[in-house]
Amino acid sequence: MPAALPLAPEALTFIGRGLQRPECVLGTARGDLYTADWRGGVAALHADGSQALTTGVLPGGRPLRPNGIALRRDGSFLLADLGETQGGVFCLARDGSVRPLLERVDGVDLPPTNFVHEDAQGRIWITVSTRRQPRAAAYRADVADGFIVLCDARGARIVAEGLGYTNEALPSPDGAWLYVNETFGRRLTRFRIGADGALSGRETVTTFGAGSYPDGLAFDAEGGVWIVSVVSNRVIRVAADGTQQLVLEDADAAHVAWCEQAFRAGALGRAHLDTAAGGVLKNISSLAFAGADRRTVVLGCLLGDRLATFRAPVAGHPPAHWTW
Repeated sequence: MPAALPLAPEALTFIGRGLQRPECVLGTARGDLYTADWRGGVAALHADGSQALTTGVLPGGRPLRPNGIALRRDGSFLLADLGETQGGVFCLARDGSVRPLLERVDGVDLPPTNFVHEDAQGRIWITVSTRRQPRAAAYRADVADGFIVLCDARGARIVAEGLGYTNEALPSPDGAWLYVNETFGRRLTRFRIGADGALSGRETVTTFGAGSYPDGLAFDAEGGVWIVSVVSNRVIRVAADGTQQLVLEDADAAHVAWCEQAFRAGALGRAHLDTAAGGVLKNISSLAFAGADRRTVVLGCLLGDRLATFRAPVAGHPPAHWTW
């Protein structure tokens, strides 16, 4: 990685308009970008600058609140629903029709659901950050009740528990490991993936310091893991040996200090995460490599209505959905 890092916020450009809570972003080889959108579905940003919105309503009329999204081979989407008190994973077709994929696991209703990913083998990985209600009660270092669900040909089952606010989770490019961010555990964790999908051999890849709360992640073509931190608007690259390099930061020092003080006191809450205190970024939460060379990084966010982008010094690894 070049010595010119970290990038200044002035290096950012912005695309899109009128988005609502574009928390999760996906890129494709066709040049399309997809984001979760709290108007009730998925927003598409096309290479020609046009936009489209696909929305649906859950059975019973409950509005969709997609947090994580996944693109499927047939062009439909999986949505991790972040309802107020209930969650689940739902399939959203391009015509706006909605059907449930998973609402219960191991005999228990899914709580508000954070993330979903379909891998190259067709396995679906789902994360739930916490069982606590409200979820903000788990914005603490001493709470670790998040879990990971695997849905495959054998059905759905919990394959990992005891995580400190489970966030995005992705299989490594070689398929050997599942990497997962523990946001308020402040660490990047990985599990070895067995032939039957079982997770074992939990390892801490790296831990993060003051102001860093890992949310989204993506792999690059050189074995690095790129991490997005809420609160501090940081992008961090984690090398294969666990060393970290700051790629970008747009943080307000006073805001970060306020959040840190609350976190240490066990009092971090919605007011802290619902404040956009960066100069131009609005609490970034995810990233995707895009463009023909996969060197354009696109940042999802919790509080903005558009997506920030910058050019990366290394290409991203193509995700499973890249050519779908």
